Amino acid sequence: MKKFLIAGAAIAALGLAGSAAFAAPVVLDMKGPGAGNPFWAAVQAGAEAKGKELGVEVVVMSPPAESDVQAQIGQLEDMLAKGIAGLALAPTDPNALAPVVDAAKAKNVPVVFVDTKGTNAGVTFIGTNNEVGAKLAADFICSKIEKGSEVAILQGIITQSTGQARANGAKSGLEGCGLKVVAEQPADWDRAKGQSVMENILTGNPKIKAVFASNDNMALGAVEALKSADKLKDVMVVGFDANPDAAASIIAGEMTASVAQAPKNMGALAVENLVKLQKGEKIEPVIDTGTVLVTKDNADQFK
Repeated sequence: MKKFLIAGAAIAALGLAGSAAFAAPVVLDMKGPGAGNPFWAAVQAGAEAKGKELGVEVVVMSPPAESDVQAQIGQLEDMLAKGIAGLALAPTDPNALAPVVDAAKAKNVPVVFVDTKGTNAGVTFIGTNNEVGAKLAADFICSKIEKGSEVAILQGIITQSTGQARANGAKSGLEGCGLKVVAEQPADWDRAKGQSVMENILTGNPKIKAVFASNDNMALGAVEALKSADKLKDVMVVGFDANPDAAASIIAGEMTASVAQAPKNMGALAVENLVKLQKGEKIEPVIDTGTVLVTKDNADQFK
């Protein structure tokens, strides 16, 4: 029997017995466990809080790792068989998860995508305009180093729309201001892989002046690689997510900057809009939760 995390506690335990909006729960299925990533922990917290506010039972789930596509498919198939009132999904692999989304829609279960766009037509996306956010990071890098300097990009899982958008936005911005992107390599959102990939990039490109990492986990890995090579003082590292570990690193003078999302809003808006859909209301096709550049000047707000 698989174990699922139920938001807060059962509705009855919250004193809301008989007042829940739906008989079946709303499911938030994230790409990664909240316990292993501050970003997903914040998405989860936002969904749980909104569920409590609206009297909706929220089941929060995730595969063991962001690369475990089959585990996510299995989780959702199980939940659809049991019966759910709505699905907020951050797909590990949009193409592979598309049939599950179609199955939900066939059961008249409303679906929204959170953080990562899926491929199913007519499903609202709630999250960051990742290309715009990555361009924000690129513009910051451009303002700090000389034109013609060599830079690198650490990509996320490039088959995901989030990974593609951040890599494309960063490359467009960096090359657009006259910097040379000499290395683009995936590190799959993972800190240890970020360190390993950064070590490889440094070996082949010892003159780089900056690296954009498509999330903070990879950025923090890059920082470790640069510290080991005694190059951190010469190479700026800019990440994406502005999670608490990244904020602490920026304050400590290691990472230079990050791009903040609004993960709590993603979770909250996912639940709120599933309730609207279940009630027959219309919602926008894209709900942008926004981005903010985080540097030493404002990193205290993200610890």
